[in-house]
Amino acid sequence: MYRFVENEQFNYEILLALGSAWQQGADVGEVLAAASAVARTPSPDGESDGSDGSSGAAARWMSTWTALARSARAQAEKCAADGHRVSARQAFLRAAGYFGTALVAVDGVPDTGARLRELFAEHRACFDRFAAAADPPAERVAVPYEDRTLPGYLFGPPGGPERLPTVIVNNGSDGPISAAWTLLGAPAVARGYRALLFDGPGQQSMLFEHGVTFRPDWENVITPVVDFLTARPDVDPHRLVLAGISQAGYWVPRALAFEHRLAAAVADPGVVEVAESWWRQLGPELRALWESGDRDTFDRVLNEALAESPALAATWRWRATPYGIDSPFDLLTEVAEYTVAPVAHRITTPLLITDPEGEHFWPGASQRLYDALPGPKELVRFTEAEGAALHCEPLGRAVFEQRVFDWLDARLGPVADG
Repeated sequence: MYRFVENEQFNYEILLALGSAWQQGADVGEVLAAASAVARTPSPDGESDGSDGSSGAAARWMSTWTALARSARAQAEKCAADGHRVSARQAFLRAAGYFGTALVAVDGVPDTGARLRELFAEHRACFDRFAAAADPPAERVAVPYEDRTLPGYLFGPPGGPERLPTVIVNNGSDGPISAAWTLLGAPAVARGYRALLFDGPGQQSMLFEHGVTFRPDWENVITPVVDFLTARPDVDPHRLVLAGISQAGYWVPRALAFEHRLAAAVADPGVVEVAESWWRQLGPELRALWESGDRDTFDRVLNEALAESPALAATWRWRATPYGIDSPFDLLTEVAEYTVAPVAHRITTPLLITDPEGEHFWPGASQRLYDALPGPKELVRFTEAEGAALHCEPLGRAVFEQRVFDWLDARLGPVADG
C-alpha cells in the first residue's frame, strides 16, 4: 500500500506508528519525519541508504526513533512540571510508542543486551507515567501465575466503581504494551469497558527482565487472568472478553478451547499454525530438509544463511528469542507445537476473526480458523480499498474499532460510552 523504506519489517512498523496516531499513540508529522530520516540518511560505510535492514540501517533506525522518543519524553516531563496534565499524558504515550518502535531493530546492533535493557526501561517508564496520568489513573496489577505474577495495567472509564465488562488485551509475539493500548485498550475504554493489559510468558517484561519464554498451552495463562478478574468487585464476571492481536490470533482460540468463562473473543487475525509465518520466509526446500529430520544438516545450512545476511540474522534473533531455543531445528520443532487445529472443535465462545486483505504473516488462516469452529463465529474482512488492509489493519483503526466493538456491544449488551 505505502512504501517508506525497503525493509519490509521497518516499513510495517512505520505504518503501525502512523495508525497509532488515531489513539494519540503518535503524531503523524513526527512519524513521517522519522521515516524520512531513516530512508535518506547516508550509511557510515557507504553501502546502504539505510532502508534495507542492514546493520547500518538497524543502527540508524534505533538512533532515529530513540532520539524522537527522548524528545517526546522531554516534552512530557516539562508539561508535567508545568501542570499540563493532558499534554504530559499524550507526550508520555508517544514517547513510549517511539521507544517501542526503536526496539524492533535492537538485534541488529552491537551490544544488543545492554541496548535492549536501556531502551526497554525507558519505554516502560514512559508508559508507567502515561498510565498514572490517565483519567482515571490506571491500576498497576500483578496477576498470580504459577510461582510468580504477571505484570499488568487495569484501565477504566471515568465514573464510579460499578461492575463493568472487561476486555483482556492479549498482545502479540513482540509488540510493546503501548501498541496493545492503542490497538485494543484505548477503544475499549472509550466505549465504557475496562481493559486489562498484561505481559504473558515471552512477552516484553516477562522475557526481557525475567527470561520467561513462550508456551503453547495459553489456557494456562488466560485462566489465571480470568480468575484474577472474576474476583474483583469492579469487573462483571459474565461480560469478559478476550481480544488478541498478531500471534495472539493463535493464543486466543487456544485458550478458548479450555477456558469457557469468556462471553466473547476477538482474534486479529486468525491463526491456525504459528509455524506458517516462519516457513513463508524460509521456503519449501528448507522445510523439506527440516521434515527429513536431519537436525545437524538443517542447523548448518540455516546458520550459514544467517551468517551471510546480518539483516536476516537480526530478524531471526528477534523472532526466536521469546522461545528460548538456540538450535534452528529445535526451534521450528517447538513452533510446530503452536497449532490450534487439534482443539478447535472445543471452542464454543463466540469468536470474531478479522481477515485483512494482504495479510502477510498468515494468509488464508483466518478463513481456515473460521471454517474449523463449531460454535458462534464471525469473519470480518478488511480491504485495501477502504484503507484497512494488511496484518492488524495498521492504517484502518477507525474502521476496525467500529466493526469489532459494535460486534462486542451486540454480544455483551449495552455499554455506556465513555
